[in-house]
Amino acid sequence: MDTLQSIIIAIVEGLTEFLPVSSTGHMIITENILGVKPDAFVNAYTVIIQFGAILSVVCLYWKRFFRLGNVEEGVTGVKAFLQKYDFYWKLLVAFIPAAVIGLALGDFIEGLLGNVWVVAVMLVLVGVLLLFVDRIFNNKTDAPLTERRAFVVGIFQCIAMIPGTSRSFATIAGGMQQGLTRKTAAEFSFFLAVPTMAAASGYELLKMMMDDTTRTLLADNMGVLLVGCVVAFIVALLAIKFFISFLTKYGFKAFGWYRIIVGGIIIIMLASGMSLQMVD
Repeated sequence: MDTLQSIIIAIVEGLTEFLPVSSTGHMIITENILGVKPDAFVNAYTVIIQFGAILSVVCLYWKRFFRLGNVEEGVTGVKAFLQKYDFYWKLLVAFIPAAVIGLALGDFIEGLLGNVWVVAVMLVLVGVLLLFVDRIFNNKTDAPLTERRAFVVGIFQCIAMIPGTSRSFATIAGGMQQGLTRKTAAEFSFFLAVPTMAAASGYELLKMMMDDTTRTLLADNMGVLLVGCVVAFIVALLAIKFFISFLTKYGFKAFGWYRIIVGGIIIIMLASGMSLQMVD
């Protein structure tokens, strides 16, 4: 993978990480179209540059991300601690399901990466769901985000481990199913991306650092990786602002049709024997 290819993939990541269209699926398709041959570094790159994208959340929402909760007068001990760090505690509760499932099924999930058929089918299936999600979860009032609701959102997030599903879609749908409005569910989805993708990126880096071959591969491509993270960060900043505004006004239907069209085209190409790779 050369620098230009890494920049194109990073742009795709930044644009799609927080949209309900599947960033992983789009990066897999982009890599195939660009003729990027999968190897240990390319697989890790796809995950690690997501860390650049999620830093945009911390940058845009830093006042809310680093704000501590108010402690009721007279409350002490564990209850006082949970009230003070309520935001981070709920993020942890929502993060736990993905951490457990990710560790338990890591090899299986990794085996699905790169499977364009899986990506294409999931693009269509989730696209159909997006056409009706606003009608199914038509919340007029915003329910409070409790620990139980945060945990349910975390369970929904596990669905996104299937390439082509979209972590953003899964967590926003989970939040709306629990009574949150589109905007509140989307913002919590952004916040939840920080520990989730930081853990995934850190895990990939750790695996590469522990192996002599991949450690050398990482060192040789560190410049490409840093460029990818910076590009994903900048593009994601713009994408988040667009998404919140668009989602609040218009809902999910446009994203649903986009997924169905893209997934359908890919399925037709694959079924007709066409290859997505431009370079052998």
